Amino acid sequence: MVILVEPPPADARGYLKQRDLPCMTLLSFPGRNLGISSSGIKDEKMKRNTETINRAKEVLKIEAQSILHLIDKIDSNFIRAVDTIYKSKGRVIITGIGKSGLIGRKIVATLTSTGTQAIFLHPVEGIHGDLGIVTKEDILLAISNSGETNELIPIISSVRHIGTPVIAFTGNLTSTLARASDIIIDVSVEKEACPFGLAPTSSTTAALAMGDALAIALIDKKQFREKDFFKFHPGGSLGVRLRATVGDFMIVGKQIPRVLTGVSVQKAIQEINRRNVGFVLISDKNNKLLGILTDGDVRRMISNDISFSGKTIDDLMTRNPKTIDENASLAQTVERMQKEEITALAVVNAKKEIKGYLHMHDILGRGGSVTISLT
Repeated sequence: MVILVEPPPADARGYLKQRDLPCMTLLSFPGRNLGISSSGIKDEKMKRNTETINRAKEVLKIEAQSILHLIDKIDSNFIRAVDTIYKSKGRVIITGIGKSGLIGRKIVATLTSTGTQAIFLHPVEGIHGDLGIVTKEDILLAISNSGETNELIPIISSVRHIGTPVIAFTGNLTSTLARASDIIIDVSVEKEACPFGLAPTSSTTAALAMGDALAIALIDKKQFREKDFFKFHPGGSLGVRLRATVGDFMIVGKQIPRVLTGVSVQKAIQEINRRNVGFVLISDKNNKLLGILTDGDVRRMISNDISFSGKTIDDLMTRNPKTIDENASLAQTVERMQKEEITALAVVNAKKEIKGYLHMHDILGRGGSVTISLT
């Protein structure tokens, strides 16, 4: 319990003199808890942290569901949009304002980097002169969840007079934008992740995902290939990985896990353990690749009660293992490894002589994922 000492009376003007101001006196009474225990503070902090984590998880679940619900909305309108853009001799001009404008800029970046000419047109700048960049050969892609964005509607009306086809990304299929568009892509969501339903969250995520779907569908339609992708990404780590060959990343020399034909299984297993890369290559004395033994092979043999006693590596190795040439594209090789669910490849020349090996961990250790699924 806290008791404040009553202040002295004020002077005639109603003011207290500073020297007369009393100090607060804290009186303690037996059996009374005057504060919050440290354990109580800790419990309260843990509760708040748990609430924060739960809120974040809820947001991700809501937005993930918003994207999943788009799957059933991919229909003939989406096909028309892809075909219209594919056949167009002009550019895709994307417009939107606020958060939708930011999403539009991201879609522009994705399209241009994957071979589809695209630019962003700000609606306000558009109605003040920038509409001059739009031609009837172009395609306008307008993004608005409500479909009633005041700054956007005049743009639609103007490009209609130019003769430019209009594609709409909207969550309102009966909106002014939808009625004025040639192709309507439904990007509606059940609810925003914002607890007040006000901040664009799920709706912008859905529009962005649909833009990605459109761009990737156009990649397939245009038969856009890795070499084309490199034209637009010559610099940075992505460009380096796209230019790289297997020879740039393969492990060579004494680091190759290798044993000669005829050695015991035990010796081959020792080499696997010593190199710690999960396999050993078997070659003849002329360095010609004959087979491979992986740690997975060893585990399966043990589980099947296969005895190693008195056996040579030739008895248990996998003959004619999967290989790769050192001049092969690194990006294509990694995609192959992912599809075939393998983590390592022996690198050989035309004579099947061992040049080295390529391991997924070494690739990822030099700059992250190199998944380029463009074929």
